[in-house]
Amino acid sequence: MDLKTLAEEIVKGRRLQRGEDFSFFKDCDLNQLCQGADYIRKELCGDRVDLCSIINGRSGRCSENCKFCAQSSFNHTNCEVYDFLNEEKIIQAAKENQKEGIHRFAIVTAGKALSGEEFQKALSAYKKMHESVNIDLCASMGFLTKEQLLQLKAAGVRNYHHNIETSRRNFPNICTTHTYEMKLNTLKLVKEVGLRACSGGIIGMGETFEDRIDMALSLSEIAVDSIPINVLSPIKGSPLENLPALAEDEVLRTVAVFRYFNPTAMIRLAAGRCHLSNGGERAFNAGANATITGNMLTTTGTSIKSDKELFKKLCRTF
Repeated sequence: MDLKTLAEEIVKGRRLQRGEDFSFFKDCDLNQLCQGADYIRKELCGDRVDLCSIINGRSGRCSENCKFCAQSSFNHTNCEVYDFLNEEKIIQAAKENQKEGIHRFAIVTAGKALSGEEFQKALSAYKKMHESVNIDLCASMGFLTKEQLLQLKAAGVRNYHHNIETSRRNFPNICTTHTYEMKLNTLKLVKEVGLRACSGGIIGMGETFEDRIDMALSLSEIAVDSIPINVLSPIKGSPLENLPALAEDEVLRTVAVFRYFNPTAMIRLAAGRCHLSNGGERAFNAGANATITGNMLTTTGTSIKSDKELFKKLCRTF
């Protein structure tokens, strides 16, 4: 496969479809693959890097048995546990991120779905942020109903995050308390109500490269707007605690391949950037054009300041 030709065809409108032979992605020349992905990124997305930050709005005691997660009640970790945060603390964090020039701010909560009084607290916080902070608002609160998503939208939320985590085939190896289809249905609701969908997953959980391609295809089929790619940082006390870390070249290959399948999406580096050299500099030349930044996601291994310095070095706007 001529990767340069393929990249040019994608820029001109070709979209990769399920059923095609994608075996070449696994073994093709990495430099050429990354160059093609970066060409697609530059031509279809430009040189702007999208920055988002998160706050953990409710932590621990999650009823789901996701094997990677520190907050699952099935896993024996040292996760901090607390109920929904004080509204003022959330609003202050949003203001601080706005001051730093962050584009998006998300409240993320543990649990299958935020509901009841805590969901009402979230709505109140979003309404006040929408009125007082000039920042794009995002939510990540599990399997919400269509009515809840519409309420979030009315409160000023414009993006909803809901990772599919891995491929359909591999999903039952990672979680059995909910299904892959439930994940997809939630994302379809997100798009149906007019919110932008943010969804990706975690690599390095024992999946095959074909599983990663399947995940990229699933996200493409839903037309997800933002795709966070997390690299597993094994957590002591979780079932995946002894898995080896992925080599950087394998991470780069995955990032680049996701760009070929999702040419206009934001490919967002998320947890696990600490496994990449120079804050993931090579990944931003392999198709990535967005990242989670700030102090709430500690496994990025970066800061807002270091990220801005990196993007200036790469001649990217933010």
